[in-house]
Amino acid sequence: MRTIKLTVSYDGTEYVGWQRQARGHSIQGELERALAEVEGRPVAVVGAGRTDAGVHAFGQVASVQLAHRIETQVLVRAINAKLPADIRLLAAETVAAGFHARYAARKKLYRYNLTSGPVASPFTLRYAWHIREPLDVGAMREAAARFPGRHDFAAFQAVGTEVASTVRTVHSVAVEPGATAFPAGAAVASPALTVEVAGDGFLRHMVRIIVGTMIEVGAGRVEASAIPAIMASRTRERAGPTAPPHGLFLVAVDY
Repeated sequence: MRTIKLTVSYDGTEYVGWQRQARGHSIQGELERALAEVEGRPVAVVGAGRTDAGVHAFGQVASVQLAHRIETQVLVRAINAKLPADIRLLAAETVAAGFHARYAARKKLYRYNLTSGPVASPFTLRYAWHIREPLDVGAMREAAARFPGRHDFAAFQAVGTEVASTVRTVHSVAVEPGATAFPAGAAVASPALTVEVAGDGFLRHMVRIIVGTMIEVGAGRVEASAIPAIMASRTRERAGPTAPPHGLFLVAVDY
């Protein structure tokens, strides 16, 4: 039995998220179906992160155990032939038996796409949150500088989530202009911003709530200096709205 590390890219628009659900198609489910056809038996795929419905990935990482001796390069071609066109297996490699895509992860990088202006480009609607009002990028960057560090992010998690601890370490938050985060061929007619958040792990909706709070800062409804107080409150209502899922990409996972 071999442990295989998989690197996967997908457009999450048509899926209920990474994780298998009772209803609807999931990324995990599609991968398991394709791998089972090669393996000849059911298999379980473990992902580094459980991206929500509508969230995309440039570099999701997963692990699976296979008895089949198929070469990894051949496995990539075989699985892609069985997957829907909006999910691609980018790479597969044999790793140590104890490797676990979720528990072994040390750092995850997420990128959120924003566009602004009076009219949204129809070519970015699947991949960016369009904000009609002007945004103060300087204020957003000031807010971004308040997030890094090891903090209690209870105010930045989805209501009703139950976890052992809401303490997480955020390594960096950056706000940058430009359209480089969009998939190839997505023409951007309006000004674009990206918000990149790197950390050791994230609570449910945490990145999207951070982005939503920074939009409130950029629009002038919340002061950048209020971020520490919002964090200290541990109250979800104090933070900004949850940004919609379609602007979010899991970029990379480090081990």
